[in-house]
Amino acid sequence: MILNCIAIDDEPLALGLVCTFIEQTPFLNLVGKYSSAIAALKELHQQKIHVIFLDIQMPDLNGIELARVLEQNKGIDKPRVVFTTAYNQFALEGYKVDALDYLLKPFNYEEFLRAANKALSFNELINQDHKSPEENHTDNKDEFLFLKVEYQLVRIAFSDIIYIESLKDYVKVWLINSEKAILSLTSLKALEEKLPAKRFMRIHRSFIVSLDKIDAITRNSVQIGAINITVGDQYRESFGKFVSRWN
Repeated sequence: MILNCIAIDDEPLALGLVCTFIEQTPFLNLVGKYSSAIAALKELHQQKIHVIFLDIQMPDLNGIELARVLEQNKGIDKPRVVFTTAYNQFALEGYKVDALDYLLKPFNYEEFLRAANKALSFNELINQDHKSPEENHTDNKDEFLFLKVEYQLVRIAFSDIIYIESLKDYVKVWLINSEKAILSLTSLKALEEKLPAKRFMRIHRSFIVSLDKIDAITRNSVQIGAINITVGDQYRESFGKFVSRWN
């Protein structure tokens, strides 16, 4: 797979270095280089761009602001961002705008290549997930999902999920054989859409449970191990239908 890339940096030497790295990477195709984010916006609307290597501290429109503009397009075809910056204080902001990686200047080609490989893996996963069943020849995508955890995609098997808890802008995914939950910057609603309805149920605005991990049920709650989760008012009707199947 070849990834179309653009580089944006207001420092000519830094821009030139990133472009050199892109051009010596076989699976990257440099289609544009820009000294400002505003100048790059036109290119982003004219052709398919997979990856943007993006500086943060720039005049007029900085890298974080451009990434927020791109976030307005929630489709799978939106360009993915790899930040290239001399400032580590923006790492959290980079994570919040769903950046693929965060390269601190000065970085070498080995560090750049790791970020590029991450972008390649991400796009290959996206393409595989949206192929037709005939192209996939497998039902494996019904057995797991990928969650962004920090700056990597983590594969999680549906069979390992116990329950999922919402925590403001994040979700905590509790897994079997793990004392700590996986923390991912996403919404419970977005995650609910990726889960098979026959295996998971949202029973509260803050909780989704794995149906085969439930140990006990009452009219208004479920018991999973030592955890008791109350069924929210707006979910009681669907939960009641689920319970009625076992009466």
